Parts: sequence; structure tokens; C-alpha cells
Amino acid sequence: MQIKALKSLGQNFLFDQNIVKKIVKLANISKKDIVLEIGPGTGSLTKELALNCKKVIAIEKDNRLISVLKENLKSFKNIEVINEDIKNYKVTLKNYKIVASLPYYIATWIIKFFLELKNPPLKMVIVVQKEVAQRICEKPPKMSILAVTTQALANPKILSYISKNSFSPKPKVDGAILELIPCKKNIDFSIVKAGFSHPRKRLDNNLAKKLELNKEKTKNWLMKNKINPQQRAETLKLEDWYNLSNSL
Repeated sequence: MQIKALKSLGQNFLFDQNIVKKIVKLANISKKDIVLEIGPGTGSLTKELALNCKKVIAIEKDNRLISVLKENLKSFKNIEVINEDIKNYKVTLKNYKIVASLPYYIATWIIKFFLELKNPPLKMVIVVQKEVAQRICEKPPKMSILAVTTQALANPKILSYISKNSFSPKPKVDGAILELIPCKKNIDFSIVKAGFSHPRKRLDNNLAKKLELNKEKTKNWLMKNKINPQQRAETLKLEDWYNLSNSL
């Protein structure tokens, strides 16, 4: 059965079996693992996961694909297909991993949502846009708010890159296999958000205005943490945000 990919759902089906096998290998899953897959599409990655883990829970929003998935995966007893929007899915799992080729348009939301859970996954190995993966893994002086907030919740690592030719229909950009190991640092995101409120402006001005602080107090706060008040937010290390969060 031929299913037309929907642009509205960011559907680009991964069909390259070599890449599918590579993702599963890099995820390093075992027969003891419960794996959550978001956006299984037609089930190519789902099959490979099922061969290597205890159970796969595949969450698919597009109800057109449910019958296709059930037909393609009918020989497996360790796959549960759930027809639901991931935004409405109640996560009750513990000691689980996420392995998925994510719809690009919702990838950053999924990353933030799962890393902020009380019961986050043991790890995430996900396919995202190459540029998004690179931004998440950036270091000073090129930090973005996405990099800071993600690195405050997990240790990210790009495991490999994927050609756009591995998908159908072919997306406009290449992908990356990104690993995220949850590791929460005590960073106040309201401070980070304030610091990045005007990325090209001085840090002291952004913090004073958004946090409604006295400018002199803001300057002293920064200098106490060995941060030049004239710096931009993108130049700060993760350690700087940690220190700011725990000294205000």
C-alpha cells in the first residue's frame, strides 16, 4: 500500500536499511531494553529495533499509517503501536530509551519535553536535522539558547550524519544521528531566557531589563561570577549559567 507523505506532519520516511541498521547499532540497545519510537512511519526502523530489544512502543499520529504498520509488523509480538499525537501521550514508562527518526518540525519540542520529565529516558538516539544537531552541540562563543537549555538537561553528541537521499520524499537538508544522555544541571532557564532575549546586545542590559534588576546589582552579580558585563550570552559557558543560577 502506497502512502503519500504529509508535509503538515513533517513526514520523510527513512528507507535506507543500512542507515536503519546503523541507528540501531549506535543506540547500543539490548534484549532487556524497552524502546519508545516516535513517528515510526511505515515501520522500517521499528522492525530493526524489535529484533534487538525487549519491546518497542511506537507512537504514530497519522491514522492512515496504523493499518500499514500493523500489516508490516504483524510477525512481531514485541511491538505495540499506538495511534496518538506525542503531545497527548502520557509517559508512564520507567527505564526506557528513545530511538527514533523524528519529524523535523517537532524535534526540538520532543527533545525538551522528554528531557524535562520526572522520568526522562535513559538515553535518546534520534535523527534530527543536521543543523539542529550542530546547534545543540555548539560551544562558546557560538552558544544558542537551544544549546544552553539542551546541554543543561543532557550531554549531547553527534554520532553520525545522514544524507537526505536516505529519505522519501527527500528533505531539503541532511540529517544527523544525535545522542542525548540525560544529566540535569541546576540552571535557571528564566535567567538563560533573559540573557538571550536580545542575543546581539550586552548581557548586563538583557538581564537587568528582563529580570527587573538594578543595573549596578546586575553588574556586580556578573563580575562576582567572573563574567564581563559587556559579554553576549552566546559567549558564556554552561558553568557560567550554573554559577549565575545559584548566586542571584
